[in-house]
Amino acid sequence: MMATMAPDCPLDSAALHARATADTGLSDFGPTDYRERLDVYLAALHEIDGMHDAGVVNFHGQLLQLLKNRLLLTDLKSRHPEIDDLELHSPVVIAGLPRTGTTHLHNLLAAPPTFRTMPYWESNEPFPLPTEAGADADAPDPRRARMDVAVSVINLLMPHFALMHEMTTDHVHEEIQLLANDFSTMLFETLGHVPRWRDYYQTHDQTPHYEYLASQLKAMQFLRGGRRWLLKSPQHLEQVPVLDRVFGDSIVVFTHRDPVPVALSMIAMITYSARMHRSPVPVRQIAEYWIDRLDRMLAALVRDRDTLGHDRSIDVRFDDFMAEELGVAKRIYALADEPYTDEVRSAVGAYLAGHERGRLGSVETSCEMFGLDEGELRERFAPYVERFLT
Repeated sequence: MMATMAPDCPLDSAALHARATADTGLSDFGPTDYRERLDVYLAALHEIDGMHDAGVVNFHGQLLQLLKNRLLLTDLKSRHPEIDDLELHSPVVIAGLPRTGTTHLHNLLAAPPTFRTMPYWESNEPFPLPTEAGADADAPDPRRARMDVAVSVINLLMPHFALMHEMTTDHVHEEIQLLANDFSTMLFETLGHVPRWRDYYQTHDQTPHYEYLASQLKAMQFLRGGRRWLLKSPQHLEQVPVLDRVFGDSIVVFTHRDPVPVALSMIAMITYSARMHRSPVPVRQIAEYWIDRLDRMLAALVRDRDTLGHDRSIDVRFDDFMAEELGVAKRIYALADEPYTDEVRSAVGAYLAGHERGRLGSVETSCEMFGLDEGELRERFAPYVERFLT
């Protein structure tokens, strides 16, 4: 069904811009520097071997939404310039690789009403369409309904994905999705094998794009309220100085775990989801890419970790977190100078009671299935392990 739509979904900048304008009735995309980044990413997508028609439709839909988000943000801020005057009060930021407990910690801390978070549907469509902005406040948000459909498609096409990373309409999601709206994010690398994009991305200072993220957070705060943001993304591991530059009063929680099983789990997730856009999936090639990519990220963290003092940051080992979830939550609350009240304790406890580890099952991985050598991986990741896990 998706493949039949491919002729109307070209991976072409002009076509994507025209469609975004037609869908929203808007034409101002904000600062135009993003166009170069979009062109680089489109060129990288065209270099993916074995891209099938359903994959073309998939990428077209994602890029179209990013352009629509830019249009809607620019329009919103033009009507409400006071958005720029809002304060982002000391965000609490979780920075760690996938499978290091970040998602569990994110949702655990999001359970009480202490922090402002974004559900999956809001991260994908943070700003309402003009035709939907004046809808009855008591009526269901159409953005949420659209995400219900998208999640059902994900569950249909990738039934095992939830075993690796549960995704629901109201699941607390990452701001890496918002960074994509400025077309500068590590997210693009997880969506497809795009070494051209990686090389371009890594040679550019990410400060202006984190500033664009801050602008979006203010706009979302304007629309749906919130006192203090709780954020989370693996991308921050290699952007610690940038994070500190833009969010200078943030509290950062670094999560750590043996990087070998973490890498295998992440590769399993990426190679599995690659079926959504290409055939066959070059498992060995993707595995080697991500071992190198994770090595770069962890090396950057070893180099930059001390940019943040321990009055504003904390290191949490996965095993310690699993052994004492409530204790870790209390430590983070204390560092963030937030009261750990009975209401907070009750909400955290209720979340833990309904989200036992492994309740959905698990996916087994091994170095052999990806053509990797465990000894070589351990040698490669040794500097990170020595710094944070010994």
